[in-house]
Amino acid sequence: MKYSELERKLKKQGCYWIRDGKKHPWWFSPITGKEFQTGHHKNEEVKPGT
Repeated sequence: MKYSELERKLKKQGCYWIRDGKKHPWWFSPITGKEFQTGHHKNEEVKPGT
């Protein structure tokens, strides 16, 4: 799965982008109530365990 596909799936689940960090964008999950980071590289494969 590429980061672009991951972002589509996150948005479908209600997650949304909140800000750009120094290295990665920050997202918020209303399901867990937590912030998390993803990669900038849309065409790069998501690393296992992400």
